[in-house]
Amino acid sequence: MTTDGIGPSTLIVLTRDGMGDGDDDLRARLLTTYLTLLAENDVLPGAICFYTDGVKLVCEGSAHLDLLRTLEEKGVHLIVCTTCLKHYDLFDQVAVGIVGGMTDIISAQGKAAKVITL
Repeated sequence: MTTDGIGPSTLIVLTRDGMGDGDDDLRARLLTTYLTLLAENDVLPGAICFYTDGVKLVCEGSAHLDLLRTLEEKGVHLIVCTTCLKHYDLFDQVAVGIVGGMTDIISAQGKAAKVITL
């Protein structure tokens, strides 16, 4: 699999609880496939930032937790927006990643050579 430049200097941004604009099932399946391929092929970004609805992906009950844990174990930094967690009353349900603030997200963006928003 070619990485097309995805590597340690790449930041992926997830602002939804799936990938794309389709129905919930399709968005979830697409994201599962994407994360699986990243993990299986060691195509690893430096970090993934989660904000707005994207924070739901790192919380208890998310179908993507195992994949996100695998990526984190392989060295991918998972940065989760504190404000968004509080907004959705999910602060105590975070199961993976580091809870951070907008400063952490801006720092990750500043360090990235490439930012991919899904």
